[in-house]
Amino acid sequence: MLRQRLLSAAVLAPIVVLIFLTGEPWITFGVAILAMVAAHETFRLLALAGLPGERVIGLVAAPLAVLGMAALGHREGVIATFVAAVLVTSAIAAFRRHVPREGFLAWAGTVVGALYVSLLAFVPGIVAVAPAIGPRAPLGELLDHGRIWLLVLVLTVWTFDTFAYFAGRTLKRGRFLDHISPSKTWSGVIGGTVAAVIVCALLVVGTGQHVLGGMVLGLLIAVTAQAGDVAESLLKRAAGAKDSGTLIPGHGGILDRVDSFLFAAPAMYAGLILLELTAMGGQT
Repeated sequence: MLRQRLLSAAVLAPIVVLIFLTGEPWITFGVAILAMVAAHETFRLLALAGLPGERVIGLVAAPLAVLGMAALGHREGVIATFVAAVLVTSAIAAFRRHVPREGFLAWAGTVVGALYVSLLAFVPGIVAVAPAIGPRAPLGELLDHGRIWLLVLVLTVWTFDTFAYFAGRTLKRGRFLDHISPSKTWSGVIGGTVAAVIVCALLVVGTGQHVLGGMVLGLLIAVTAQAGDVAESLLKRAAGAKDSGTLIPGHGGILDRVDSFLFAAPAMYAGLILLELTAMGGQT
């Protein structure tokens, strides 16, 4: 199993790095493809959990959300319109079911599945709202400001996951939501959170922002990354499945790899908007 995981990582890592280095629009296209695959896996799990939704709506909505966020940014009403469209089309699709209870469950499953995976749209959304980075900032000339803030998100989430794993394995103190994910411990959650806050604070200082803002952002990402991981575990437990899929040998499916980002990306999106507003307030 470990050999499979290492081989898969060795194949996937260069692809991810290459897409990241080439920048837009390849990042958005790559995330859109991930969203489509994750939507397929999500609707399979939802069906196993008793919510057989309209998979086609999810397969269209998730990548469309990613592409739309990249094209339209955070224009007023865009996100609300997308959510409304998913709710309405899901309801209309459910009308064809002859048993009202099955129609309602299909409506609920479609909405949950489509909107859940569509949260990946906030990855290109971060690029759209990313605060400018001054030329004198330590990270100022590394990449464009959008990719630098994406790097902050990725490194913070990876730091949380890595340190949560090792702290949990080493200390093994206090079960954390063991009715959903038996392997998680409070020592892992706390260790991962502390490490994520430190790393995020250092990275944010490297962008020229205040360290306090970096600590708050790091805490926000750590909490939501953990919530995203537990949410997917809840779905898999309800479905009676160990992994979301078998696409990546030793790693499960795509949803297993992006679950933390599903919640952390919108949290960082909101955090960057607040960071920008705070900076503007301090200048007035």
